[in-house]
Amino acid sequence: MLATVISYIPGWAIFGQAGIALLFPLLGHGLYKALYSMVGSGRAVESPGTKNSDPNKNQQPAPDTGPIPDPQGFSGDYAADLKFIRDSIGSNSDLHFKEFTISGLQKQAVLIFVDGMQNDRQLNLQIMQFLVSEAAADSLSTPGKALSELPFSQINEAGDLTLFNQSVLFGHAGLLVEGLPQGLLIEPPDGANRALAEPVSEALLRGPRLGFSEVLSENTSILRRQGFNDQLEMRSYRAGTRIRKDLVLAYMKDIVNLELLKEVETRISKLDIDFLAESGYIEQLIEDNYLSPFQQVQNTERPDRVISALLEGRIAILLDGTPFALIVPVTFSMLLQSPEDYYERWLPGTMIRLLRFVASFMALMAPALYISFISFHPGLIPTELALSIIETRQGVPFPSIIEVLILEVSIEILREAGIRLPKPVGPAMGIVGGLIIGDAAVNAGIVSPFLVIVVAVTAISSFSIPMYSAGITLRMLRFLGMGFAALLGMFGTILFFLLLCSHLTKLKSFGVPYLTPVTPYRLSDWKDLFLRAPLSLMKRRPIMMKTQNNRRKS
Repeated sequence: MLATVISYIPGWAIFGQAGIALLFPLLGHGLYKALYSMVGSGRAVESPGTKNSDPNKNQQPAPDTGPIPDPQGFSGDYAADLKFIRDSIGSNSDLHFKEFTISGLQKQAVLIFVDGMQNDRQLNLQIMQFLVSEAAADSLSTPGKALSELPFSQINEAGDLTLFNQSVLFGHAGLLVEGLPQGLLIEPPDGANRALAEPVSEALLRGPRLGFSEVLSENTSILRRQGFNDQLEMRSYRAGTRIRKDLVLAYMKDIVNLELLKEVETRISKLDIDFLAESGYIEQLIEDNYLSPFQQVQNTERPDRVISALLEGRIAILLDGTPFALIVPVTFSMLLQSPEDYYERWLPGTMIRLLRFVASFMALMAPALYISFISFHPGLIPTELALSIIETRQGVPFPSIIEVLILEVSIEILREAGIRLPKPVGPAMGIVGGLIIGDAAVNAGIVSPFLVIVVAVTAISSFSIPMYSAGITLRMLRFLGMGFAALLGMFGTILFFLLLCSHLTKLKSFGVPYLTPVTPYRLSDWKDLFLRAPLSLMKRRPIMMKTQNNRRKS
């Protein structure tokens, strides 16, 4: 009897595997806490629900998140002020000083502008012609009079010489008039920009073909042109300590959660960086958990996606100089949704969305499952299939983890090379390179034909993910899952998946749980999760957003 009981006790190898399986999450948790405490003390992001923002400051001037330099006021002496401007910024070769006499005033003036930042025809005909020949004697007598009399669409007073110089270098036309105690900034910059085109990273078969551009004013006007609405509100900020750029928060003021709005404002106001080259800088500086591999801010080039998000109570962040807008908060399901899901009927939209969820699982877990079955649990494979795989693996000198790494790394290199090469060459090189490398590897006996199929299906599945950034995350985690599978087999694969689910359950984006509405469970929001319910049944906005008005229909 005792011998029978002892025979059922696992060997030391099993206990060793169990100990290692327990050690991995403990070590990972300890390392995560150490990294977070080591670098997290310098983070400027506060926890959701911060109370130091005023929701009633909609009508106040836009905050400026960059430091204001020490002011140098205008002296009122035309020659002294012009000399200060020349000494400060006159060494720039692309800066022009056009001095002339205003006949109506019989006083000297100078127009200062940067080459290429203004429309030359408008500069010469509209501004210069008016100032030289048409300006009346009383039109430039005082600053207030100048602002009301000059026939320019945008004209502002410059309070001090330092900000006047910065505005001129940014692209405004600066006007300095003898006897006028302040400088005038005429017209915003009108530099070269590309024509509006279809988004490159989010192409659709059915839907609008218009994407954002690099000009902030064009992007805000595109959002305004989505339809007549007086509740779409945009709030301007300026960020950057060395080089300052404009950014805009866009939201529906009768829908957005005011606590969420205050939290976004707080994080934007605490941006501390020399230069925001792209919206990706903002994404990394305002996210909740920068140690997570999953993005907590969605980026998009599509105005229709932004408007749909605003109508759900989310907030968009637009930065000058980039066509990528940011949407907060974000949930995991949003990364697998496409605007095309709503443009097609609900049955095809549901089928395609379910296909994306399956494809994302395969892109993440297929290589790890292959390693687990081949190296540790071949008995779980059907007999005929197992015999076929064994036959194809005859002569392969490497273990499964090595052959999978050879093909996966080759595919990733080909994918990256295809992106960086010129457009006419990139796709052809990727296809031809993949075929040649796969065929040569099989003929050389380095990898098995069955593995080529697994890797090909994995790569194709990753292409079906609408968000490129989300695809990068799954590709990175795929290698981690392969490592778990190579060490612990199916135990490691399951452990990897459970750790991933545990991390996603704890992750939040601006206070919204990342796996909502799966956990916390909200049945009413499942109409737009795995399934895309008919539009006639989607009568309420997502409960997780806690909007002021949760009804989609009146």
